[in-house]
Amino acid sequence: MIKVKKEGLVLSKTKLVFEEEGVLNPAVIKTGNEVHMFYRAVRKGNFSSIGYCRFEGPLTLTHRSDAPIIYSQSEFESHGVEDPRITKIDDLYYLTYTAYDGINALGSLATSTDLIHFEKKGVIVPIISFAKFKYLAESKELINEKYIRYNEREKIEKIDNKPIYLWDKNVIFFPRRINGKLTFLHRIRPDVQIVAVNELSDLTDEFWEDYFIHLDSHIALTSKFEHDASYVGGGCPPIETEYGWLLIHHGVHDSPKGYIYSACAALMELENPGKEISRLPYPLFFPEHEWELFGYVNNVCFPTGTAIFEDTLYIYYGTADEHVACASIKLNELLQELMLYKTT
Repeated sequence: MIKVKKEGLVLSKTKLVFEEEGVLNPAVIKTGNEVHMFYRAVRKGNFSSIGYCRFEGPLTLTHRSDAPIIYSQSEFESHGVEDPRITKIDDLYYLTYTAYDGINALGSLATSTDLIHFEKKGVIVPIISFAKFKYLAESKELINEKYIRYNEREKIEKIDNKPIYLWDKNVIFFPRRINGKLTFLHRIRPDVQIVAVNELSDLTDEFWEDYFIHLDSHIALTSKFEHDASYVGGGCPPIETEYGWLLIHHGVHDSPKGYIYSACAALMELENPGKEISRLPYPLFFPEHEWELFGYVNNVCFPTGTAIFEDTLYIYYGTADEHVACASIKLNELLQELMLYKTT
């Protein structure tokens, strides 16, 4: 098994109102020797915004803003903006996050040229009811029953006069165009799906209807092992390597103690990133320390960002929905380990 070093907590909540309940699940991007971190900050009532801090090297905190830099501004975001990820494509930074209105959770996008000013592009995933999704996805054959278990909520169309939509989260862009297309992962439980479009304007209602009719051809990752038996989800932005795209993602197992969230690793084909090359048959790391085992949500290691320094991969992750921690691993060793478990 591959050796992972837990570096410990790198960010915790403060007494500032916007982050007094917790900090977690950060987007991370490296420029030079600095690591920029955009983290989910939670205030009382479970209202989230996105805070910002900066590290010199992988672990030395040098700056932390005293106010959120991204916050609720639309009806879809009325209960918060959550779980950011960030990728740079050409000269533009793509920061994705989940817009939450207290009922619906939908993947959204903001862009920036300088990591300071962000322009919101709104929801980029389908705004669709589960009933319509199921109707389209079952055009050819019945879907995995887990789609029904995790997404068919109350059999009504509205709660508190708000429509109920299919939850679609964990939107993560690949850091370059693939075959000329913008490509991103997203997650409708229980699987991770993949999208490729010429431009974001192609994400029309008609596009999504056709996409769901052919849902089986858009599934990138699905459950395979005990540690991800319940469902899988996105994690960190993909890393391009000579072996393929390295995905650090999360897997969830329903245990007698509740759900256990672990960090996992897979390799996907470079020019066909919806095709799996390899996956570790065991968790890359899992909850074991007190700050991972106990918190607002127990038993959580939720990886969302990485930075590479020399030959070491630093993985930043949320712990128990209260803190941000970091783990490190030799990148080459991880890739060599993955190649032992090729599936193609």
